[in-house]
Amino acid sequence: MRRALAWLVALPLLLAGSQAAHALAYRWVYPEAHLRLQALVSTGHDYLSRLPLVLGVAGAIASLSLLLSAVDAARGRPTRALPPWAFALLPPLAFVLQELLERSLYVGTFAWQTVLAPTFAPGLALQLPFALAAYVAARLLLRAAECAGRAFAPARPPVHRAPPAVAATARVDALPVRGSALSRRQAERGPPLPSPA
Repeated sequence: MRRALAWLVALPLLLAGSQAAHALAYRWVYPEAHLRLQALVSTGHDYLSRLPLVLGVAGAIASLSLLLSAVDAARGRPTRALPPWAFALLPPLAFVLQELLERSLYVGTFAWQTVLAPTFAPGLALQLPFALAAYVAARLLLRAAECAGRAFAPARPPVHRAPPAVAATARVDALPVRGSALSRRQAERGPPLPSPA
């Protein structure tokens, strides 16, 4: 399986996990809905209304990648593993960049004070558990696609191989050499033996 297909399955899962951790951090810090909505609007989260569309497109890409992974497995192409370090590194990095971009675009200047926001530390801390869940889900989905592809793979005829020539000569050499009964003068019937003259 091509590594790009594995990444096209993993990245939508990472995106969904990162956004779930992001939403959970805001729910945790602002338990009341009206306060949470006010905080989201005042920090540049207006784009969240388009998030279902983005997640839907990402899910479609992941589904297509899983289908292509199954086709690769049916053709006998080997599976490529996803690096665990990427799942540990990418979600926290994406979260930090997302928070900085949200607030910087909202205020019009670089908003370095984003790291002091009450939702920043909990959101960053929640990235790793959701990244672990995305890693496990990606591995299970890719393994299921591979198993499905192998199940639908055409059966290959068994290969019959002739025994190697070395083994055949070894068996012949191992047999004891026996002469014929006539050459050992042990035959009971036959012409008379010549007399010694």
